[in-house]
Amino acid sequence: MHIRAGSEPDPEPMVAINTTPLVDVLLVLLVMLIITIPIQLNAVRLEMPGRNAPPPDQPPVIVELAVNAAGQFVWNGELLADRAALDERLRDAARGPQQPEIHVRPDPHAKYAPVAAALTSAQRLGLQKIGVVGTEQFAQ
Repeated sequence: MHIRAGSEPDPEPMVAINTTPLVDVLLVLLVMLIITIPIQLNAVRLEMPGRNAPPPDQPPVIVELAVNAAGQFVWNGELLADRAALDERLRDAARGPQQPEIHVRPDPHAKYAPVAAALTSAQRLGLQKIGVVGTEQFAQ
């Protein structure tokens, strides 16, 4: 507040805008926007078989794919030469009439890259039943 002394001329009018009401309206709009935003649910819909699901016609074919500490691939106990040999085995498995279950069992001292390469190759070649087994060894 400005108080004039008796002999001073009239001050110039204040040109500044009062922004307090503007800020109040914007805060109310912001609160209304936050309230009206729908809640995002990160749910994954899965169709699980019911209790009365028929058993499979034949037992699944299981392929044990191990990754040893040196980063080499072992297909059902047979050491593979390199990743190209693994890709060829996975390609043959994907072409078959019934896709096998690929059980990837990494060694506790294996690097992440060869394990990820095996999973990526299996997915890229169209295999549907891929899983990592033996993860209880990493719980320690």
